[in-house]
Amino acid sequence: MTHPAQPTASHFINGEYVEDTNGTPIPVTYAATGEQIATVYAATPEIVDRALSTAKEAQKAWAKMTGTERGRILRRAADIMRERNHELSVLETYDTGKPLQETLIADATSGADALEYFGGLAGSLTGEHIPMGEDWVYTVREALGLCVGIGAWNYPTQIACWKGAPALACGNSMVFKPSETTPLCALKVAEILIEAGAPAGIYNVIQGMGEVGGALVTDPRVDKVSLTGSVPTGKKVYAAAAEGMKHVTMELGGKSPLIIFDDADIDNAVGGAINGNFYSSGQVCSNGTRVFVQKGIKEKFLARLAERTGNAILGDPQDEATSFGPMVSENQMNIVLGYIEKGKEEGARLICGGKRADMDGYFIEPTVFADVTDDMTIAREEIFGPVMSVLDFDTEEEVIARANDTEFGLSAGVFTNDFSRAHRVIGQLEAGSCFINSYNDAPVEAPFGGVKASGVGRENSKEAIKHFSQVKSVYVRMGDVEAAF
Repeated sequence: MTHPAQPTASHFINGEYVEDTNGTPIPVTYAATGEQIATVYAATPEIVDRALSTAKEAQKAWAKMTGTERGRILRRAADIMRERNHELSVLETYDTGKPLQETLIADATSGADALEYFGGLAGSLTGEHIPMGEDWVYTVREALGLCVGIGAWNYPTQIACWKGAPALACGNSMVFKPSETTPLCALKVAEILIEAGAPAGIYNVIQGMGEVGGALVTDPRVDKVSLTGSVPTGKKVYAAAAEGMKHVTMELGGKSPLIIFDDADIDNAVGGAINGNFYSSGQVCSNGTRVFVQKGIKEKFLARLAERTGNAILGDPQDEATSFGPMVSENQMNIVLGYIEKGKEEGARLICGGKRADMDGYFIEPTVFADVTDDMTIAREEIFGPVMSVLDFDTEEEVIARANDTEFGLSAGVFTNDFSRAHRVIGQLEAGSCFINSYNDAPVEAPFGGVKASGVGRENSKEAIKHFSQVKSVYVRMGDVEAAF
């Protein structure tokens, strides 16, 4: 019998499902059991061409619609997505292995938030009038054209909307390639947009590995590339896009610091550390995986952390009681287990976890290392799994320097009850998305993105509009032209 997660077809192009079994088969594995639940096929060159030519053609008419008309469609799609939240969340859980307890509130809902927010902004995207005495200049905000979105496997529904909603609000069309590990959810986003009244061809989804991504990024018809992924992938895509002088947004990895001062509320700080390390089983790019704890509260913090980590419920992700799911794939599980072994070898003190859970699927116990030093591998490299490194510090100046000593700069957090210190420290941390007495909140109203190797550009908020549009300026002379001869 066909599994309910098996999509109608692999690709969604020009308003309908399209299959081409000549492409490389991509097995879809349910991370909680290791069983194959679906198969899709990588896009052949013909499929890539069809998606791009369709999107290029559809974009012109879409851009000519008023922003209000485009916004109405996006807002309608948001409503449909909310109505279907349960079934979309079940699919996301099959796609990623993340617990239903989480997907019900964090995935399709935040995708719907993006469609609603950018749908609301679409009618307000105007230029300005600049008086120059008798003359004047006016500006026009125009679409870029055809955008390519390349998704990551941790938030497939959310990322498909975080990229699609601002692109479409500005009058662009999009070809979206989900991660080959989680190919299912973006197809539903494309389907819902059509149902909401979007013209065929403005949002297309095609499957594939790096080869398909490469074909999309280098195609001369493409005007903009938005990628969520790792730093090595980001560097390759950025370089390829530069060849064609394409606009880019890069939302890449991190090794973010979470700084907890002596005067912090311990339970809130522990909660922030749990959210910043174990949500989505640690598979979040902005995670605060270097937890710096001031020495005065170190043992108290570790004791409370171990106690609360013991409350994690590992189990069937489709059961709403489960609060901690598996790694997305066997490969990712093995990468993370390798880092855990390095942590042990390099002398970090294991507080809890530290091994694969004794159950089916790709589960790793939530793992905490203490007495971690700045030079340990687990404190330098992005692990992308449930491994928290707790480091000690004495002074504010010292911890700021150490927190910034990394190639990354996606996020940073501070827990303290001294508000002047909170703002002073955040002001000196080299990161794009920061938190005070909280961690990993990502509302669509706030810009999201990194500095240094963690990326370029911003997703969400009004900032995203700048990355999916361009400004034309027109100088209007009201009097006679003076010329030298």
